[in-house]
Amino acid sequence: MIAAAPTPTRRRLLGNTALAFLASQFTTLTSTGAAAATSKTVRAVKPGTHPPFAALKQIDAGVLNVGYAEAGPANGPVVLLLHGWPYDIDSFADVAPILADAGYRVIVPYLRGYGTTRFLSNDTPRNGQQAALASDIIALMDALKIEKAVVAGYDWGARTANILAAIWPERVKALVSVSGYLIGSREVNKKPLPPKAELSWWYQFYFATERGRAGYAQNTLEFAKLIWQTASPTWAFDDATFARSARAFDNPDHVAITIHNYRWRISAADGEAKYDALEERLAQAPAIAVPTITLEGDANGAPHPDPKAYAKKFSGKYEHRLITGGIGHNLPQEAPQAFAQAVIDADRF
Repeated sequence: MIAAAPTPTRRRLLGNTALAFLASQFTTLTSTGAAAATSKTVRAVKPGTHPPFAALKQIDAGVLNVGYAEAGPANGPVVLLLHGWPYDIDSFADVAPILADAGYRVIVPYLRGYGTTRFLSNDTPRNGQQAALASDIIALMDALKIEKAVVAGYDWGARTANILAAIWPERVKALVSVSGYLIGSREVNKKPLPPKAELSWWYQFYFATERGRAGYAQNTLEFAKLIWQTASPTWAFDDATFARSARAFDNPDHVAITIHNYRWRISAADGEAKYDALEERLAQAPAIAVPTITLEGDANGAPHPDPKAYAKKFSGKYEHRLITGGIGHNLPQEAPQAFAQAVIDADRF
């Protein structure tokens, strides 16, 4: 989705000084039990300053050959940055250099169905269920011999990071999650929502049909552009910004993974039996005890829960931050300084 020409209102918004914009990113809302042990403020960065990741690496991990970007010292503490749908690793192009400068080894993988990540076997189900994506990241950590990492993400990446922190807390030093607690339950998802809430999930119901699968396959880029615009209504991204991420959707499994992910959520498709035990644990909505900072943009147009609804799911050191200034769903790309700061602060809780 190429952003529409800015309206007068949007021009006034974008006309704010960079200094005011950056300052606005750090307006915070602290939830119950927060420990405000803020570290030194990271350097200011204007979104879109850094080029996309250039040289990528590949490694066999579990059922995948995973493509990933890496930055920072090889012996630094590890940060895993996990992207969402329909986005890609370029969401972290400005975040990674900040963290690398702070001494972190930054790993930014393409999730299954994106970029240069490929299945090792044609016989492996193209499965998008939450347990499969989380298991991929554990397999990646094992392949890279990463014992423990700070894990941070948004959208699908945030849900995956939540699962890692809940199920494998020994592998997660700290968590940063946009839109908070996102671990799902298919039983819960069977319960109807109010009409306005159902409307916000329109694409999930579209994908449940064969027409929706065919439509997404035929119009993948147009679909992604529409989601970008509605999820981040004040983000004035340009053609080049979208084109950089659009390359990641040119993956032979992207459509299948996307469709299965949303069908599985509403029980319109089955998962793999090998994940049944893990899904049973996730359906209990396990608490997360690792140090956590949750983030929300003040202009997030995508479906997202109220922070008050999930605060008690984080039983360890915890803080919630509202990032202001017209920040939408793709928070790390729209507010990279705030996202990087949260990673460093959560690590130092």
